Amino acid sequence: MKKLFLILLLIFPLINFFIYSQVDLSKTGQSTMNFLLVSNSSKSASMGDAFTAVGKGAESMFYNPAGLSEMETEFDINLNYTQWIADINYLSGSVAWNLELYGVIGLNLLTVDYGDINGTSLIDGSQINDYPLGYIDNGLISNVGAYCIGFTYAKSISTEFSIGGSIKFAGQQLGENLLSTGVKENNATKFVFDAGVKYKTGFKDFNFGMSIRNFATSMKREEYEEQLPLVFSLGASINIIKIFNENLDDENSIILSSDFIHPNNYAERLNFGVEYKYIKMISLRAGYQTNRDLASWSGGLGLQTKLFNYDVELNYSYSAFDFFNDVNRISLTFSF
Repeated sequence: MKKLFLILLLIFPLINFFIYSQVDLSKTGQSTMNFLLVSNSSKSASMGDAFTAVGKGAESMFYNPAGLSEMETEFDINLNYTQWIADINYLSGSVAWNLELYGVIGLNLLTVDYGDINGTSLIDGSQINDYPLGYIDNGLISNVGAYCIGFTYAKSISTEFSIGGSIKFAGQQLGENLLSTGVKENNATKFVFDAGVKYKTGFKDFNFGMSIRNFATSMKREEYEEQLPLVFSLGASINIIKIFNENLDDENSIILSSDFIHPNNYAERLNFGVEYKYIKMISLRAGYQTNRDLASWSGGLGLQTKLFNYDVELNYSYSAFDFFNDVNRISLTFSF
């Protein structure tokens, strides 16, 4: 009976997905600052971003801040690099400090390099002979990019239940326009909030998590108000080895996870992930994301070792994309 209960909880996100999929609500193109949606952690990306109930430590600040409370060391530092599509690159990092009874605090930073972008200007009819393409090439634009700085606090309320929250300051620069009234800067900033909870049942390593990310008021560009990419995630994970043999030690594990994703700028999605960890040193991961225009399956590996009294973890992920180049990510974590 307990096994059936766990299976039902694990596939609960799948049930939600089919319920919501009966309504055609694509909601495409209804948000701004979508760089906040791009996954930066190699571990998460390789598991198809089914990470709401899995993530812990410093890297969890980008997914479910409640996972920050599961730190086992005093300090945790995480660095991530993402080679995104269309020559866009993401660099992110986070650092966390475990205050024991007072909870865990963390800082995180995300920067986006949009690559080389050429600016153009429209012409009038008298200039068509000089500019047969219909516009003037103004050369490379230097003030284009995005960033997000965040502060996170998380605490374990009990051995099973933990909560966490983040306040972030996000900014995006999209160049400038030369108008008859002068130069107009296309810059925008916004305070953004995340919140999450995690529940560890203590049975077969079954975890349950929920998070809401990028909660903010609308932002107005020109004459239009736009929402930020609000995301609600509901996830579950379990160590399937312990379902069949709970007497095995913790050196090896097979974590199966699933996330139901409810965004405000697209139809509902379902993510699946699996991680096999051998003697707590080598990890093999795979994942799949449903209802995506470009992304689908992903995979990756991780290595954990001890180096100068530091716990060091190196992770790599590969994500297959249609039409664009495939995406590569690399992450490095130090714990001490």
